[in-house]
Formats: sequence, structure tokens, C-alpha cells
Amino acid sequence: MATRIYQGIKFDLDGAVPVGDPLTVEEALQININGKAFTLSMRTPGSDRELVRGLLHSEAIISDSGYHPSMVLKKENEEGIVSVVDLDIPKNLLGSGYSNSRSLLSVSSCGICGKTELGEQAFLGKSIEAAIQFPAGSFSEMFEQMNRGQHDFKQSGGTHAAAAFDSEGQLLVVREDIGRHNAVDKVIGWLLLEERLKEAMAMTVSGRISYEITIKAFKAGIPFLAAVSAPSSLAVDFAKELGITLLGFCRQGRATCYSHPHRINNNRELVKKPKVS
Repeated sequence: MATRIYQGIKFDLDGAVPVGDPLTVEEALQININGKAFTLSMRTPGSDRELVRGLLHSEAIISDSGYHPSMVLKKENEEGIVSVVDLDIPKNLLGSGYSNSRSLLSVSSCGICGKTELGEQAFLGKSIEAAIQFPAGSFSEMFEQMNRGQHDFKQSGGTHAAAAFDSEGQLLVVREDIGRHNAVDKVIGWLLLEERLKEAMAMTVSGRISYEITIKAFKAGIPFLAAVSAPSSLAVDFAKELGITLLGFCRQGRATCYSHPHRINNNRELVKKPKVS
């Protein structure tokens, strides 16, 4: 259940009328690892297995992308919404994201909440060196494909979306959630569980791009990351360092590339604006 009907009163110039609006559901999901509480994620219920698997990968809790731990979903309420998931993971497969014993409280609006130090986000490993290119105009079609899959947003107007595409720009998966970071984790989780992570060459996201979403794309090995809105300065800095082609303001056939533009196949010449004296 992605939405619930809430009663309200709508005011306008003609007066006030009662309305029933569908609003996006936000519920807590407690993730337990080997019998101990590990994190609490505020998310929109649905695709919970994908959300958990994507989070385990993005946070380096499991470093082996081919290993999928058993998950037991439980404590369903009267609406069938799961509130707890139990994971059994062999100790030898637990990565640095688990061993540093930090809190991973994840709220829907801010993926960094609960992190104790910014330094914990330092990455290890080689930057992405994919040789693939996309035409500049292909991102508009990608966003159209993602938008067609935003069924929850069409009802409530309260969800974010993320989507993954293959080398031909064809949609692999689209997922929605009240949190931008959760939507990305759901997409990555689906790719992992379906063993199609290597096919993903581009990811689109609604809203803006934070540095943490850039890191999630890097850990998934996805070389293109595009957003409807703006990236943060740190997102661009990380994208340059990590080898990700990052694009913002992808609207109405336009897009601005902030890093590794050599992967954009653009037939038009760059027009240099005259200097303003």
C-alpha cells in the first residue's frame, strides 16, 4: 500500500470544501542482522526485499554482489505492512559497513542522517572507466520512460522515483518511495536480485542529486547519473573523482553535464559565449 486517503478541508476563493486526498505512506522498517537490530529505515512500503538488498550493497554491509541473504519479513499490521525484516548473514561475508558499528538511522528526507562522520563516506576502489556513450537527447526519453512508471506519484504527488537503463537506453526497472535514497536502493536491490546489475549503464532520479546518491551509483558500477533538478556541489566533486557522468536539469530536451562529458555523444558544436567585460 503506497497511499492512504486522508480527509482535509480545501480552501479557495469560493469557500471551503471537504476533500479526501491520497497521501504517500511512510512507515518504519527495522532491519535486524544475525539477531541484533542494525538499522531503522523510514520508507514507503513495497519492494521491501529490494530496498534491503540495495541498502546492504550501497552501505558495504555485504561486499559480495552475488550473495543474497535469506530475509524473513514479519510483524505485518492489519494493512499487511511489514515492520521488521530479519537477516542471517555469515560473519565472513559482513563488510566494513557493518563492522564499523555506526548507526544507520535512515529517514526518508535525508540519507546521511544517523551517520556519525562525513569521513565515513570516503570511497575505496578504482573509478568507473566505462567506454559507453549516450546521445545528448537520449536522457529525455529515459525520463519519459521513468515518468510513465511513476504510478504512485500520479495518485499522491508525494513520491520520488529512480530508474535504471541498459546500454540502449531501455528501461530495466523503476521504483518509487517517499525517500529519494530509498528509491535508489530499491532499484539497485532489484538489479542485484535479478542478477542484472552489470546491464545497468544509466540511472535517472527525480528531484536533486546529493553526494550520497552519487556514491550509491558508483558502488553499483553505473557510469551515468541524471536528475530532473540540480546536483549538489559535493555530488559533482565525487562524480568527477569516481568516474561518473553526472547530468542535472534534464528537462524539455535539455540537460547540463557536470562531469566526464566525453561520454556524451553530441553532434552540435560547443558555442562559446563572448566574455562580459
